[in-house]
Amino acid sequence: MDFLLSIIRALPGSVAQGLIWGIMAIGVFVTFKLLDYADLTVDGSIATGGAVCVVSIVSGLDPALALLLAFLAGAVSGLVTGLLHSGFAIPPILSGILSQLALYSINMRIMGKSNMAVSVDKYALLLSSRNNTMAIVVGVVFVAAIIGFLYWFFGTEIGSAIRATGSNPAMASSQGININVMKVIGLAMSNGVVALSGALLAQYSGAADVKMGQGAIVIGLAAVIIGEVIFGKIFINMALRLLGVGFGAIIYYLVIAVVVRLGLSPTDLKLFSACLVAVFLALPHLREKLRENKAIREVRRDA
Repeated sequence: MDFLLSIIRALPGSVAQGLIWGIMAIGVFVTFKLLDYADLTVDGSIATGGAVCVVSIVSGLDPALALLLAFLAGAVSGLVTGLLHSGFAIPPILSGILSQLALYSINMRIMGKSNMAVSVDKYALLLSSRNNTMAIVVGVVFVAAIIGFLYWFFGTEIGSAIRATGSNPAMASSQGININVMKVIGLAMSNGVVALSGALLAQYSGAADVKMGQGAIVIGLAAVIIGEVIFGKIFINMALRLLGVGFGAIIYYLVIAVVVRLGLSPTDLKLFSACLVAVFLALPHLREKLRENKAIREVRRDA
């Protein structure tokens, strides 16, 4: 009973964090699923968003405007990654790693130190961990707005060109689409959304840290894969697929809350996250293997 009560008490915080990280996962979805680009920039750009947001608020800017600046900073980060790949033929993974490494130093420069606090007692933050109900409301609003915008954008000519580039680059190029430009636009948009998530996370936690993005790509992939595996056959429409990613992030944080209360050490969370992602990545393959084996057994039985 005590265990159940502790899970219920942790529920609002897990949902609030899941919504914030769900925004980051939506950004990962754009590159990983739509653009077919393994982008590791996100580990750095989420911290960039948090750093820019906190510094802006401390400097006297409105928290909402700080979110916009964070988005733009993240978009520039993705732009650099795209230029490294498209302009200099650096492989996707390496271009992301280079940007991620550079962003560590850049984030230190932005804050002037490794971390910076922003108190809800001093500044009119949009959300805070002290009020999870308000954080959930703000999270839902942002997730809905981002899903609505991306659903509209990927229905436009440029958005369709980005999807075509990720689906079949050779065919897209033969149709006159500049696939390099589409990759740059997609990476900029993705990292802008990731940085926005970092800005919201910094306000929620009350601080930005240069290491706040460590392992972010694993959490993002976990949310994407969980959403695809659980809701993939139900959510076929683009907007619903993005919604499934948001649900995936919430489910991920609910699972984390459960395993922590079961006694898992916080230092083992990244190991658990990696194993969780591996399991969900393997599920579609294992499911297909089971179908094939079942079909083979039926054929042999009929024979």
